[in-house]
Amino acid sequence: MSFALHGIPVSGGIAIGHAHLISHANLETAHYLVPPGQLTQETTRFDAAVESVRDELEQLRATVPATAPAEFVGFIDVHLMILNDSMLSTEPRRIIETEQCNAEWALKVQMDALLAQFDAIEDTYLRERRTDVIQVVERVMKALLGHPGYMPLQTDEGHKLILVAHDLSPADVVQFKQHHFASFITDLGGTTSHTAVVARSLNIPSIVALHHARQLIRENELIIVDGTQGVVIVDPDQQALSEYQLRQHQFELERLKLKRLRYMRATTLDGFSVELHANIELPDDVAQAKENGATGIGLFRSEFLFLNRSHLPGEDEQFAAYRRVAEEMEGLPVTIRTYDLGADKDIDQVQRFITNPALGLRAIRLCLIEPERFLIQLRALLRASHYGKINILIPMLASARELDQTLVLIAQAKQSLDAEEVPYDREVKIGGMIEVPAAALALGIFTRKLDFLSVGTNDLIQYTLAVDRTDDTVAHLYDPLHPAVLSLLAHVFKTAEKASVPVALCGEMAGDLSLTRLLLGLGLRHFSMHSAHLLDIKQRVLQSSLSQAKPLALRMLRESDPDRLLLLLDRLNA
Repeated sequence: MSFALHGIPVSGGIAIGHAHLISHANLETAHYLVPPGQLTQETTRFDAAVESVRDELEQLRATVPATAPAEFVGFIDVHLMILNDSMLSTEPRRIIETEQCNAEWALKVQMDALLAQFDAIEDTYLRERRTDVIQVVERVMKALLGHPGYMPLQTDEGHKLILVAHDLSPADVVQFKQHHFASFITDLGGTTSHTAVVARSLNIPSIVALHHARQLIRENELIIVDGTQGVVIVDPDQQALSEYQLRQHQFELERLKLKRLRYMRATTLDGFSVELHANIELPDDVAQAKENGATGIGLFRSEFLFLNRSHLPGEDEQFAAYRRVAEEMEGLPVTIRTYDLGADKDIDQVQRFITNPALGLRAIRLCLIEPERFLIQLRALLRASHYGKINILIPMLASARELDQTLVLIAQAKQSLDAEEVPYDREVKIGGMIEVPAAALALGIFTRKLDFLSVGTNDLIQYTLAVDRTDDTVAHLYDPLHPAVLSLLAHVFKTAEKASVPVALCGEMAGDLSLTRLLLGLGLRHFSMHSAHLLDIKQRVLQSSLSQAKPLALRMLRESDPDRLLLLLDRLNA
C-alpha cells in the first residue's frame, strides 16, 4: 500500500531506491543476578565490550578520508570522550559488583542515571549531548549482546539503497560512507543535527524528523525521497513513480544546463558585477571550484590540514598545500583563513566536557596563546604568497587588542623571512572575519587596520540570537531573517563601503538561493560558498535587477514581523 511521510528536508534532490533498515540495540535488556563467584567474569565481559567499542571507534577515526568534512572526526571524538569517561567506562563495574547483576543491566542503570542528569542541565549544549550518550551505550550494548557494529551492506552494482533509521550516529555514517547509497532518512534530527550536517556534506537527498519511518517502512521496499520538499513516498504506484522519475531526470538536466554558465561573468541585469568565490577545505577541492566557475577561493579553511592525523603539519607541509592552491588558481585570488581550531574542531584530545566550546578557546584566541604554532602557519602562508595572489584571513576577531597582537605576529613572521632572504608578497592583504556581534558593531576598529572583511554568518547568527546551531532542540530559532541579523549585515556592508574596505560573505547564507537578491539589495557584491552552489547562485544573479531588489530589501530591513518578512522575500524572489 502506498503512503507518504513528511519530515524536515536537509539536503535537496530526488532519490529513488530500495529501503535498507538500520537497527540499533534494544536497551530494554534483561535483569538477572550473577553468582558472587562469577562477578569478576562479568566485569571482565563488560570491560571487553567497552574495549571492543573503543577499538571500533578508533578504527573508524583512522579510516576517515582526509577529504571528509571535519564534522566526521569531531563526532567520533565526542563519542570516544564519552566512552572513556569514568561515569560510563567504570561506574557500571561498581554496579555489577554491588548489585550482583548482569553487565547489560548495570549499563542500562548507569545510562538512565546519566540521562536524568543531562535532562536537569540548563545549558542547551550539554543537554543535547544526551543523544551522544545513548548512541555510545547502544554500541557497548551491541558488543555485550555479541553483535558489535553493523553488517556490511550487500548490494549489487547499480542497486540504489536508501538507508532508513530511527537515528544515525556519526560513527554509523562514517561506516556507511564507504558504501554507495542514494539517500538516508531518519525518525529523529533537525536541520542542524549531526545527520543533517553529514547529508549536506555528502550532497545526497535526505530527510530527518520523520518520526515513524523506521517502523512503517519494510526492508527492500521501494521508496522515493524528495529531499527538497521533505516528502517520502513508500511503495509508490506506477503513476507516482513515473512522475518522480521524470522530475529526477529534469533535475539532472537542470544541473547540466547550469554548467553552461560557468564561464560567464556574474552580472546583474542592470550591469552590476558580482564576485562568486568558492569555500574549500583541502587543495583537492580546487578542481571542483574551477569546474563550477569560481573566480577565486573566498575561504580556504586551513584547519582541515590539522585534522584527522596524529601529528601537526610542519611549515613545509603547510607551505606546499598553500602554494599548490595558489598555483592551481592561476593568479585568481585565494583567501586562506588561519586555522580555526577549538570548539568542534580540536586537535588536542582533551578528555573532558567543554561547557560551551563555541564561546571558548578557539580560532584567533587559540592562536594568540600558542604564538609559536601560529608563527609556523604565518611563515608558510607568506612563503606561498610568492606563488600566487594569497590573502590572509583572521577568524573570530572581537577586539582591537586581538587584532594588534595578530598584526605584531605577522610582522614577526615577515622579519624572520627577511632575515633568511625568503621571498614573499610584501603587499599581501590581511583581512578579518566578522562573526562576533561585537566586531560587527565596532567595525571601525577593523576597517582602519585591515585590507578586507569577510562575514561568517554561521557564527554571527548563532551568537546574535544565542542559539547553538548544533542543538536540535533550538534549531528552529536559528533564523537568518531575524531583524537583528539583517540589521547587523546591512550595518557591516554600509560601514565597509563607506570606509572603502571590500567585504565578502562566506557563511551558509551565501549559498542560499532564496537570500541572494536580499543580500544584493543590502549591498553585498562578493559571495563565497560551497562549490556545489556556485552555478545556482550565478544563475540567480544573472536573472536579478539591483534596482528592483534594493527597495524591497530595504523594506525588509524596516520590517519586524516574521510573516511579513517571508511575504516580502517571496516578492523579492518572484
